[in-house]
Amino acid sequence: MITGVALPAPMEGRHAYFKVRDRSSYAFALVSVALIHAPDGTGRVALGGVAPRPWRRDAADAALPQGAAAVMAELLDGARPTEENAYKLTLAERTLAALLAEE
Repeated sequence: MITGVALPAPMEGRHAYFKVRDRSSYAFALVSVALIHAPDGTGRVALGGVAPRPWRRDAADAALPQGAAAVMAELLDGARPTEENAYKLTLAERTLAALLAEE
């Protein structure tokens, strides 16, 4: 029997999530970006809709102070998109850039 669960405190900073989808529905995301952005410029980034599971890399988190292009270069290094889904690379970068611009 589980009587309780202890979770660590959430990371300090602004927490944001944006889901890009085809239509105004609850459809599967074309791309989604989750961002935690701390006041000192550090943080964490995860992508959805680009892999079979949420996608993140520590090297991408370290590149966050350099902006969206640097983060995506690290996060999507080695990505092998098909002709049908290559647009997702640009869409993910623009979505992250929009979230960072909201500061």
